[in-house]
Amino acid sequence: MIDYNFHQHSLFSDGKEVPEKYCKKAIEYGMKAIGFTEHSPLPFSNPFSLQDENIDKYIEQTNFLKQKYKGRLNVYRALEMDFIPGISEGFDYWRKRCQVDYLIGSVHLVKPAGFDKLWFTDGPDYKVYDKGVQEFFSGDIRKAVKRFYHQTNEMIESQDFEIIGHFDKIKMHNQNRFFTEDERWYRDLIDETVGLIKQKDLIVEINTRGLYKKRSDTLFPDGYALQRIKDLDIPILISSDAHLPEELNMLFDYAEKKLVEIGFREVMCFEDGNWVNKSIGKRKNS
Repeated sequence: MIDYNFHQHSLFSDGKEVPEKYCKKAIEYGMKAIGFTEHSPLPFSNPFSLQDENIDKYIEQTNFLKQKYKGRLNVYRALEMDFIPGISEGFDYWRKRCQVDYLIGSVHLVKPAGFDKLWFTDGPDYKVYDKGVQEFFSGDIRKAVKRFYHQTNEMIESQDFEIIGHFDKIKMHNQNRFFTEDERWYRDLIDETVGLIKQKDLIVEINTRGLYKKRSDTLFPDGYALQRIKDLDIPILISSDAHLPEELNMLFDYAEKKLVEIGFREVMCFEDGNWVNKSIGKRKNS
């Protein structure tokens, strides 16, 4: 049983509740640890990132919660870093500025070559995704998807972080409309990225949000990508990417069962400043 979640968002970024409500819900669920991972500040106006003027409040509130719930719930402060080449600041800067326990590296905004605007590949509206494929890549889905993975690879090679977040989320709004994950060119991209993840000793997040929000039929990652992660013995953890307290452990049982069926026997957990292995697939006797 997974009793911790290390990817969640509060009102400090694009979550829907104050941090303490997540702590209370985690205790109600019998969880032992949670990590706040607000979207990192970006140098342009947007509705989803931690704002620079709120950084000190974020530090103060999470420090307060760490102390208040000590002995009942381990509370960690982190960031989900948005990587945008030539635009976002280096991860090390925000690691120090926000005094974080760990970092998740993710790509939500793709920087197409020759354009000043960014392609938003996430969010609830698939039409934004479709428009970007047309506007920035002349409708060529291969070029669009390759740009996403190449930006992801650049992040892996150039930045220092511990967890890679939902690294195949580019498939979410595809819904097999433009390509299938069985196509060789797509699998080649997965192989390249997974190889870099292995080289950099990163932890792969198995993200359940797409499933419980009904925006995806699969986990991020899943299928071929997940099997390659298993083949290369890359460490993983299960996260819900919660934006509401009640989402803290959504579909954890499903994800754990699937991982065990594939052959995974351990997931990572953060304890006292270190990442440690925890067994999965075992249940206490009732």
